Amino acid sequence: MGISIYLKEIGRGAQGARPLTRVQSCDLLGQVLDGQCSDFEVGAFCVAMRLKGETPEEMAGFLDAIDMRITKVPAGERPIVVLPSYNGARKLPVLTPLLGLLLAREGLPVLLHGTATESSRVTSWDVLQAMGMQTWHAGDPIASGTLHSVPTEGFLPGLKRLLDVRRAIGLRNPAHSLVKLMNPCAGPSLIVGSYTHPEYAVSMAATFKLMGTSALLLRGTEGEPVADARRLPRMDIFLDGQVQGVQEAQTGPLCSVPELPAIDAASTAAYMRSVLDGRLPAPEPIARQVAHITHACKTLLLSDSRLTT
Repeated sequence: MGISIYLKEIGRGAQGARPLTRVQSCDLLGQVLDGQCSDFEVGAFCVAMRLKGETPEEMAGFLDAIDMRITKVPAGERPIVVLPSYNGARKLPVLTPLLGLLLAREGLPVLLHGTATESSRVTSWDVLQAMGMQTWHAGDPIASGTLHSVPTEGFLPGLKRLLDVRRAIGLRNPAHSLVKLMNPCAGPSLIVGSYTHPEYAVSMAATFKLMGTSALLLRGTEGEPVADARRLPRMDIFLDGQVQGVQEAQTGPLCSVPELPAIDAASTAAYMRSVLDGRLPAPEPIARQVAHITHACKTLLLSDSRLTT
């Protein structure tokens, strides 16, 4: 059938465009991911959605399409913490790998996935490479207490291709939001979702509710899913799509603001080693984030054990 019928609905501009149903959205993105569309159609889709904006129901349909095609991480003994890392560092060091390693130290299996979406930023992959850490395959099981990093194309090559459209047209598209919402795990997991603009907090929360997702949602560091080391942000905890707790943002500065490294990969890696070795304390907001995620995963594990007994 092609996606032209959908482009006619979503391509009428911000005022005239009509939202798609969840089923239609699933079909549309499925065709894009499967490579059934021309470059012109993919470009039109990206620009139309950028102008119109996505509804939570459309995002749920897009996520359905991804879920049908993605290579999933096998379920483990404990819920897997999912860290989508796509923004990288521009002004502050990217400490997403530090968050992941601190969570692994708490005994949790941690999946960090992503790819570079802007060539001018330092990425989590740069930092992990500086630390001598390997990448993994999407289908590899994650043992408790370990961190696996998997590039996006390992899960779904079509999704990586859609992310790369940004380099051609200079605009974000739905894929850049979807990668922060998707669940690449076959079993229980907790997604750490982040936003930069307040309106995305509302739409992401609505999508988590529709999808029944367990997640921690916060305003991250430059779009990364890690708390700003200099201030304590609001954190919303969702279990099966329902809000279960809120860490309110701290007003005013922290009692002690850490001295952060330069943003280059080598300096960030050296700083992370100092924190992991105990020579420097973990920044308070990140330590608090680790505590909230650990508690939420324990609650998920308890809930899952009750359902299976």
